[in-house]
Amino acid sequence: MVFNTKMIFAVLFMCFSATCVIAGDPTLEHEWKITYGTIAPLGVPQQGILINGQFPGPAINCTSNNNIVVNVFNQLDEPILLTWAGVQQRKNSWQDGTIGAMCPILPGKNYTYRFQVKDQIGTYFYFPTTALHRASGGIGMIKIHNRNLIPIPFDKPADEYAVLLGDWYNKGHKSLKNILDSGRSIGRPDGIQINGQSGKVGDANAKPLFTFEAGKTYRLRVCNVGLRLSVNFRIQGHTMKVVEMEGSHTVQNVYDSLDLHVGQCMSVLVTADQTPKDYYFVASSRFAQHPLSTVAVIRYANGNGPASPELPPPPPENTKGIAWSISQFRSFRWNLTSNAARPNPQGSYKYGKINITRTIKLVNTRSSFNGKLRFGINGVSHVDAETPLKLAEYYGVADKVFTYNLMKDEPQEGNKVELAPNVVNGTYRNFVEIIFENHEKTIQTWHLDGFSFFAVAIEPGRWSPEKRKNYNLLDAVSRCTIQVYPNSWAAVMTTLDNAGMWNLRSEMRERAYLGQQLYLSVVSEARSLRDEYSLPETQQLCGIVESLPKPAPYT
Repeated sequence: MVFNTKMIFAVLFMCFSATCVIAGDPTLEHEWKITYGTIAPLGVPQQGILINGQFPGPAINCTSNNNIVVNVFNQLDEPILLTWAGVQQRKNSWQDGTIGAMCPILPGKNYTYRFQVKDQIGTYFYFPTTALHRASGGIGMIKIHNRNLIPIPFDKPADEYAVLLGDWYNKGHKSLKNILDSGRSIGRPDGIQINGQSGKVGDANAKPLFTFEAGKTYRLRVCNVGLRLSVNFRIQGHTMKVVEMEGSHTVQNVYDSLDLHVGQCMSVLVTADQTPKDYYFVASSRFAQHPLSTVAVIRYANGNGPASPELPPPPPENTKGIAWSISQFRSFRWNLTSNAARPNPQGSYKYGKINITRTIKLVNTRSSFNGKLRFGINGVSHVDAETPLKLAEYYGVADKVFTYNLMKDEPQEGNKVELAPNVVNGTYRNFVEIIFENHEKTIQTWHLDGFSFFAVAIEPGRWSPEKRKNYNLLDAVSRCTIQVYPNSWAAVMTTLDNAGMWNLRSEMRERAYLGQQLYLSVVSEARSLRDEYSLPETQQLCGIVESLPKPAPYT
């Protein structure tokens, strides 16, 4: 079976094993087989990870409040998990696909994910969280559309296209993992790919990335799915209007080029208003010692002529480039009058008037432990436990697996690093401020599962409470990733209103694999289905909970 999608319209109240489905909410069913296969994103044949024979994998194309069922068959020789980055999994971290929340799918086994894209719209992607699998594929787009009764703040485009781009290594995931396990860095990537391909200027045999019809407007959903590098993308002879970022409709500014950092997604509108012929879509690295770039062809229907070899220039680099990129970040603003997934305008939520109940300041570090490379946060370098953290907590045996709050809310003095599961308690429904401070010479990108946050500030230097006067407390974009430039800081705000075990991680897979991540445990003391779903009946068990009696379900 290549790809199977069924749409079932519920006529009765049903309760799946992981989430309740209300009558009228459609269900989309997918069956995916994960296998190895030969791919060549940079022209060099290598073993890739395919889903239903595809790289990139099949898109999840759904509508707000749809119920998603994905039956995943693992036909690899290693355990695997998929996460749905940006899907908030309301009350349902059981389906989040991180190693701290779920047991991996063993080789030759299958697992059925069941979740609802509750009150969400936007552009996201899925990928494997296990080992270094993301370096070989297993990635795909998630497109969540508005319900028909909710207007969108732009005319319906003629069509929309998914663009998954990012850096790429010619070494396979096993070789890269072995390098990290030996204590070394995987080094710089070999190139940049766009939808599994890389192109060269002047290649007369290049197949088009997609086709435009003159005079029509198209929506491009673009995600940086790489492992390491920020990317700038631009289209020869065309401007781009940003309309959406990770579930938020934005003020519709127009750009010649856009920076997109690892793990980030956005939607742009492009109007085919040029002479009908070919044009290059250009993607190039940002803030890298050894610049990388690639092109793909956009073809006008009935066009005549190849793309010009003169490419649009990239933005500046070094200090000027960082200032340019920060300025672009500040130009991204929440569209206060637009709807998102719900009928009420986005701006009806006055986040800037909510009192902060806790400030967590996180400083990323690069260090050595027993002669091996490690990355950490505030002196703790995370290691995965044999028993998923969420299962240990649910079964009441957390003390046998991890210690809460080893990492403090402020970085500690000295360079000492502790290797342990990094779990931080978060008080349910508290409004928290998280400061990301980067003392290193390389850019960072962070992602938070289970929530969106308001990206209120990015500035060079070190953070202090006085910096709050510079926050955007009116129309900062609500999203789930944030970049932090070298020797700079970023501030975000969010309400911890989603009970579960949620991963806060570096989107650079090398750094996350070697410890730059933590889990935020948000517990509702009520143990009520109002706040969180019980352990699904079909959930895989592993580690020390495998033989324990199941706790009483929530009521």
